[in-house]
Parts: sequence; structure tokens; C-alpha cells
Amino acid sequence: MNKTPLAEQIQIVLYGMRNSGKSSLMNNLFEREVSIVSEHPGTTTDPVTKSMELGRLGPVAFHDTAGFDDEGDLGLLRIKRTYQKVDIADIILLVTKADSPLQQEEKEFLQKMSQASRNILVVLTFADKSKNIEKEKFLQNYTLVAVSNLHKTGIQELRVALMEMADKIEYEISPVEGLVEENDLVVLVTPIDLAAPKGRLILPQVESIRDLLDKDCATLILKERELGYFYPRLPEKPRLIITDSQVFSKVAADIPPDQLLTSFSILFARKKGDLCYFVKGVKALENTPPGSKILILESCSHHRQADDIGTVKIPRLFRQMVQPDVHFDFSRELPDQDKIKEYYMVINCAGCMVTRKSMMQRVNTLKKHGIHALNYGLFLAWANGLLPRVLEPFPDAYEIYRGV
Repeated sequence: MNKTPLAEQIQIVLYGMRNSGKSSLMNNLFEREVSIVSEHPGTTTDPVTKSMELGRLGPVAFHDTAGFDDEGDLGLLRIKRTYQKVDIADIILLVTKADSPLQQEEKEFLQKMSQASRNILVVLTFADKSKNIEKEKFLQNYTLVAVSNLHKTGIQELRVALMEMADKIEYEISPVEGLVEENDLVVLVTPIDLAAPKGRLILPQVESIRDLLDKDCATLILKERELGYFYPRLPEKPRLIITDSQVFSKVAADIPPDQLLTSFSILFARKKGDLCYFVKGVKALENTPPGSKILILESCSHHRQADDIGTVKIPRLFRQMVQPDVHFDFSRELPDQDKIKEYYMVINCAGCMVTRKSMMQRVNTLKKHGIHALNYGLFLAWANGLLPRVLEPFPDAYEIYRGV
């Protein structure tokens, strides 16, 4: 991996009316054409995403979106996709013409985002034209940056204003944050099976390796069938073993019971979501009523193999060990508010391809409706009889599972 994954970048989303200058602003920020610009309203149909390094913010992803006032049936769908970007936004740029009155859609959007305590910058485009005094008066409590896309002025000031928001952003913790110290030895067990991507490791493994290097740890990376040979030959006891959840039982059989053990998926349950909430979801497994609906929720598109973990392995184990009379649905996004109420439980993937903000939006929706949730790693740990052992590195979650 030679660049920061999109889900780990700061997400900056451009919103505004059609022809407010969003796409021109994107092009000026990147100093090249990354978004199509036209005088015809509605040129941007689907969100356009482009990444750069931006000073204190580090790697950031800018998202150009369709206008609030898009028209027709397709326009309504584009507006829906535009608003979906709110879930991932760390910084919101409302792009509006300096010389025109503030539109009702803009007012409602600002009020909604302010009530949600979102980080907002207002970009006044067409700054070379006369200002609308009433608009500036309404916006006086917001951070304003005036730019002229035509004359390319104000762009550097906008970059500076964005960098000054660095302290307001909630950053994700790293995979092994608080779990290791300098000079620790950590063993990573990474199966190479049909589901593994050809010629590379999966994202949670890559991020964990980089994080361990950043923390000045030594890492031993091996496949599950090699662990039994190398473990007793290690010069010291590893601080931690991190394994793929699908080989929990094999790994546990090859190491002593006092060896700290967890999985990449459980690391990401903490990193991306709410580990303690997911642990409570595990506790709800034994009470699953007959006829329950279970949602398997994945976050990315991938080619599913014959023994796919989400669509085959987990449903099979669930029916064998929890409740045979259940119905499974599979999706890459949460259903709408009415349909979500039908589910007893949601089982999430690790979420490595989504931002923590996006995952927490899901979590908060599920909490609101009283729906149980967990992730793949926790379910497989439970199915292999390894709870609470694999929670020992996380004291709060460990105590919740033990019922203390």
C-alpha cells in the first residue's frame, strides 16, 4: 500500500446549489481539471472524489456533489446521494454565490448542520462581483472565505482556513493504539486462502503492520499452519498475537492459554465502531427468537468465493449454533428507517473501507431502534469459544462480556 486508504483520509464535502461554482472550486484547489465545468445547470451528476495532501490535515479527500436544487426524478436521486455524503464529512464546504440571495435550501442545510455540530466553512464564490449584504449578514456567525474561480483568488486562503480546522476533527485511533509499547514483539497470522486478494494483504493487515512499525515494534508475519513451528522457537513471549478471525481455532490450539490473542476484525470493531456495544450484541445471540430477521452488512464490493464469510460461513454457523429458524438479508447499506425495525440483529463486516464517522452513523441508528449489532470477528470468536479471551486486550469490553 503506497497511499493512505480513502477511509483513513479527512473527508471534505462540497455542497451548494447548481452552478454555485463547486466544480470550478475543485479544479482550482487541485490546479487541474478534476470535475467537469459547464454553464448548463446540473453538470455534476454523481459525487466526484479526489485526494491530496493538505498541510496539518494530512491526506484529505474532496467530494464534489450535485446541487441541492437538481430537478426531475434523476435529480431527486442525485440529491439523495449528495446528502448521503453528509454521513462521512469531517468538514463541510457550503459553496454559494457571493452576489446572490441565500436560497431556502442553503438556509435549511446550514441550520441542520449547525444543530448537528458539524464543521462548516462557507465559501463565497464570484467574489469579484458585488456582494449580497443580506447574505453576509445571515452568515456572520460562520467562517467565510471569498474566492473567485475565474481569477483564481482566495484559493490559498481557503486552504489555510481548512488547515486551521485540524484541531476540530475527530481522528480515528490507530489499529493497535494503547495495546503495545516500544520494542514489543507482535505476531500477525495472515491466512493466504481463496478469499485473500492476489499478490497483496487485506487492508486491516496492512494498516496493523504500518501501525506496529510506527510504534517501534517488531513483527513476525506468518500463515496459520506455520505458527505451531515458530511459536516455541521465539526468543521471547509475544506481547500480542493478532489473527484473521477465520483461523481462530487453529491459532488458539497452537499457543498457550495465557498468550494475549485478538483478531484484525476486533481491532477494527474498536477503531471504526463501538466495541462495547458490539460485545453487548454478542450477549444477545443466545436470546435470538425463532423467525428473527438478521442483516449481514458489508461495506465494500468484492468477488464472493464459494465459502464466503458473510454470505455462507456466518449464516451456516448461526443456524447451527444459535437459531435454525432465522432469515438472513445481505446489504451494503442500512435500509430505511421503516425497514430497519424488522431486524433483530445486524452483523457488520470489519468496516475497513468506511470511515469511523460513517460506521458510527450506522451504530447510532441501530442503537436508536434498539437493534443488536456485532461484527464478523466477534461472532467467529464466540462460535469458536474464544470469548472473553480475545477481549482481554480491551478491559472495558472484557468486563462487559463477563457481566461485571
